[in-house]
Amino acid sequence: MKGEETIDELRRCGLRLIQPRDGYRFSLDPLLLCDFASGRTAETAIDLGTGCGVMPLVLARRYGIGRAVGVESHHPMAALAERNVVLNSLEGSVAIVADDILHMRRRFPVSSFDLVVSNPPYRRPGTGRVSPRPGRDLARHESTAGLADFLAAAKYLVRPGGNICFIYHPSRLDEFMACCRELKLAPVRLRMVHGTIAAEARMFLVELVKGRKGELTVEPPLIIYGDDGGYGAEAEEILGG
Repeated sequence: MKGEETIDELRRCGLRLIQPRDGYRFSLDPLLLCDFASGRTAETAIDLGTGCGVMPLVLARRYGIGRAVGVESHHPMAALAERNVVLNSLEGSVAIVADDILHMRRRFPVSSFDLVVSNPPYRRPGTGRVSPRPGRDLARHESTAGLADFLAAAKYLVRPGGNICFIYHPSRLDEFMACCRELKLAPVRLRMVHGTIAAEARMFLVELVKGRKGELTVEPPLIIYGDDGGYGAEAEEILGG
């Protein structure tokens, strides 16, 4: 119902997004990930666990991706993402697939995309606080698919020489890298995200490649807020508006 939704603007991206008023609402993380991934040449991209569709919409509208697909297992959220595609007149560039990421081999041929992005759930079942608002825990807690499943799907979908970019929680960095080694995915860029310069990292951004080796570059940290409480200069460029 209309009263249970909001329409929010991402002015810097030229987008309007329908979101549940009390359910899952996207955070800064997908916007940071789109910017992190934008330096790589890509004509096609897929987002695993797209929620309301924010990442494929941003990749298409702001970063010029010609074909962007969002995969979402929660069918009501996938339907909302499809409405957001129509609301922003991006039907020619963005498609939403209502399916589990475990089923990607049925949906797409191997090596179908130049770029795979994902902001997967980072809490294991039964851990962390449970939100009283319906829908919010779907994006935070692993359900049918865990971290290794997201990485395996990304490896299947990305073309050799293409790029995989994830944003994930630092508490699982060691596990993340171990999964990459098992899947023979090479991390080539890593960047920690901090709320303030004095705070512990709240997330990390990582770029992976398949089919070749690469040395890992650890980039300078991304600091979201300055001393005045507003966005820092780089965060303002990414998130402002």
